[in-house]
Amino acid sequence: MIAAAALLGISGGTAVGYGIQAERPPTPLPALSQTELAYPAKALPEGEAPAPLPASQDRQVRTDGDLRELLIDRPAGWSENEKAEWLDDGWMSVGALAHWFENEGDTFEYFLESDVRRIAGAAWKKGSDREATIQLVQFASGVDNAAAEFADGQRWYASETEGGGGNEGDLVKGSGEGRYYVYDVNRQQPGLPLLYQAKAVMHRGDIMIDINLFDTRPISKKDIRTLAEQQLERL
Repeated sequence: MIAAAALLGISGGTAVGYGIQAERPPTPLPALSQTELAYPAKALPEGEAPAPLPASQDRQVRTDGDLRELLIDRPAGWSENEKAEWLDDGWMSVGALAHWFENEGDTFEYFLESDVRRIAGAAWKKGSDREATIQLVQFASGVDNAAAEFADGQRWYASETEGGGGNEGDLVKGSGEGRYYVYDVNRQQPGLPLLYQAKAVMHRGDIMIDINLFDTRPISKKDIRTLAEQQLERL
C-alpha cells in the first residue's frame, strides 16, 4: 500500500507539473543568427593589419603559378627524351596518366572524382639505356588531401606489387611519409635486355610527386634518392 501510494504521488506530481507548464506562455528561442558574434563592423586601422606573407613563404603563390617551373632542372649529362609522347610542352593529360594504370577506366574516373587540376612532367635520357620520368600531379584544394591519398595508394602499390612485392623502400628525408624504392632486376621476356627500375613517391601540399628511373644496368639508391630530395626541395 505504501509503495502504491508513493507511485500515485509521483504520478500525480508529474501530471500537475505538466499541467502548469502547459498553461505558461511559450518562451521564445534565441535567434539562430546573432550579430554580436560576427566579425567587427570596422576594419582594423591601417598599419595594425598583419602584412601578407611574402611570395617566398606563401606556398599557394608558388603552386598557383606555372607548375612546370617547379620541376627540377635537368641534371648535367642528361638530355630531353624526345620519344616521350605522353608529354606535350611539359604537360601531361589526365587520360595519359590514367593510361599508365592497369585499370585505365577506373583510374580515369578516380582522377576526375578527386579533382585533378593539372599534371606537369619531364622525361630525360642518359646514354643509350637510362631514362627518367617525373610527374607533379596537382589536385584542387579541398577538405580532403587528395594528393596525400594518391601518394599513399602509390606507395602501397610500389611496395606490394612492383618488383615482386615486399619492398618497403627507404624514407625520403624531410618528406614525411615519402619513400623511394630500388627493385630487383626484371628479366622480362627471353631475348629482351634486363630491366632495372627505381621509384620515389611523395607529396607536398596539393601536389603528388612520382619519379621513376629505368636502366639496363643496376640503379643505385643514391641515384633515385638524389632526384627525390632535389625535387622535394624545389617544392
